[in-house]
Amino acid sequence: MRVAIAPHLKSGMDAEATAAIFLQNKGLKLLTKNYKTAFGEIDLIMQDRKTLVFVEVRLRKNERFGGALMSITPAKQQKLQRTAAHYLQINGEQACRFDAVLMQSANEGAIEWLQNII
Repeated sequence: MRVAIAPHLKSGMDAEATAAIFLQNKGLKLLTKNYKTAFGEIDLIMQDRKTLVFVEVRLRKNERFGGALMSITPAKQQKLQRTAAHYLQINGEQACRFDAVLMQSANEGAIEWLQNII
């Protein structure tokens, strides 16, 4: 039996896959997707040379509510930081940064990659 995936969830999954490929083409190595804890979730965790990169992927089809970047609120940033701290406790402390990949379409169009957003 196949379970139908809600369109908004499918779009988000497609956006994360597109972001992972985009960043891999820029030389980053994918370590894990959708790292979940009680604190929150990190979409992608990647390695950029000696730096661990926690990536938030945001897909917004319009700017009605401030767009993709504005959706990374202070509360969301705090969740990302706590989740990243959990990952570092388990996997060892190392240099890290928080990036965002912003898109208006999950499969095509402009991709904006912002580094060190937090």
